[in-house]
Amino acid sequence: MNVLVTGANGQLGNEMRIVTRESKDKYIFTDVCDEQPESIEMLHKLAGDGVDTTTIRLDITNLEAIRQIIRENDVNAIVNCAAWTNVDGAEDPDKYDLVESLNAKAPENLAITMKEVKGLLVHISTDYVFGGDPYNTPCKEDQKGTPTGVYGLTKLRGEQAIQNVGCNHVIIRTAWLYSEFGKNFVKTMLNLIATKPQLKVVFDQVGTPTYAYDLAEAIITILDDYKQTLNFELETLNYLKNGIYHFSNEGVCSWFDFTKMIAEYSGNKSYDIQPCHSDEFPSKVKRPAFSVLDKTRIKEVFGISISYWTNSLKNSLNNLRR
Repeated sequence: MNVLVTGANGQLGNEMRIVTRESKDKYIFTDVCDEQPESIEMLHKLAGDGVDTTTIRLDITNLEAIRQIIRENDVNAIVNCAAWTNVDGAEDPDKYDLVESLNAKAPENLAITMKEVKGLLVHISTDYVFGGDPYNTPCKEDQKGTPTGVYGLTKLRGEQAIQNVGCNHVIIRTAWLYSEFGKNFVKTMLNLIATKPQLKVVFDQVGTPTYAYDLAEAIITILDDYKQTLNFELETLNYLKNGIYHFSNEGVCSWFDFTKMIAEYSGNKSYDIQPCHSDEFPSKVKRPAFSVLDKTRIKEVFGISISYWTNSLKNSLNNLRR
């Protein structure tokens, strides 16, 4: 099977490079941004010289460009890791068209091309499609989206566009993503812990962290399941597991709890971290107060086992030490 990965130089895209390094399938890694030298170095440290660090430039807002690369590589599936993810930056009126294009129009383009070749689109979405209503139980896939900012709204529109096109699709909502690559909460906190005498972190926003490596492994499980379907229904493929799924690591915590564990597992058990309210850090966007994702469906449908969030955090921190 030939799989196109977009946003390959981001957190999840780089983890996709690692989990597919020994795959017999062909993976085509694409992005509009160049891979950073430190990421290439990290890839080799974590995965050895067998990891694919090449990147083909692709603008997924350009429908014809997508069609061309699909024809040239006989693509059977796309994993869309690309998105505008700067939540506060999305509120800039000058950036709105770009955010809409990346988060809503581009997924529609990818869906159109997959429908044309009877392929599968695996699209990564976000817990930010929720937040407008006060939840106190884990969010389910069929729960109404109530985004509170441009980022969440455009991501929700991207989901809807894929569904309206009607291609074979698996939409995965995730949350609090981190990895060894790029900028993320874990690496930011490690830097602050090393340079500041004290930290104040919000305790009134609750969710679950997601280690990008674990999400990449789940995506491979889904692609393998789809490939089995391909073998049996090549001419008239209608994937029976189409739909929206949720994935994060198991468990529940606040950003405060998350930071406490980052400090402890990095050898700073006595570091001073104080809980605070969200209003002490003014933001252009009201972030979800409770966005724990119910993962029952993805576990039952694909037989996926999900690690507890502290175990995955330890794994990532161990990799960073290396």
